[in-house]
Amino acid sequence: MKRLVKTTYLEMREPGQLRAAKSGYDRFQLIQSEIASPEFNRFLYAGVGAEWFWTSRLSWTDTDWLAHLNRPETEIWVAHVSGTPAGYFELEFQNDKRVEVVYFGLLPTFIGTGIGGAFLTTAISRAWDMGAERVWVHTCTLDHPKALQNYQDRGFKIFHTEEAMEEIPEAFS
Repeated sequence: MKRLVKTTYLEMREPGQLRAAKSGYDRFQLIQSEIASPEFNRFLYAGVGAEWFWTSRLSWTDTDWLAHLNRPETEIWVAHVSGTPAGYFELEFQNDKRVEVVYFGLLPTFIGTGIGGAFLTTAISRAWDMGAERVWVHTCTLDHPKALQNYQDRGFKIFHTEEAMEEIPEAFS
């Protein structure tokens, strides 16, 4: 099934643009996933992205995952609540000192708990700590309905939008 999807690209040009979340839910522990584990990253990607049409990596083999995860420009960070993975983000250091928030999200159990804003704040802070001169992210109308607002609330500014008809897998239609 084809569906019209609007993709919004957002950026921050300096660390001072970050507006930290004021969240009453800050009981998460952030841990970097430093060992390349295809199984664990597949779990995070599929678990977080299941409702949001994340499909591009579902067919990746262990070899594909290892090649991606072993790149020095890639970082995976996982939020844990009471020892349980709650969500993750993937950062990629790119040319010209840009850092992309490639993936960001929560597992379904933790959506709506108030952790999202604080967790996104930590993701953006880490991107700046990597030496970024620009941090950017993109989201689309297939994402969580509050994703765009969360990015904007943290200080991201829209720099580009585009619309395209995209094929949605049958499992999602």
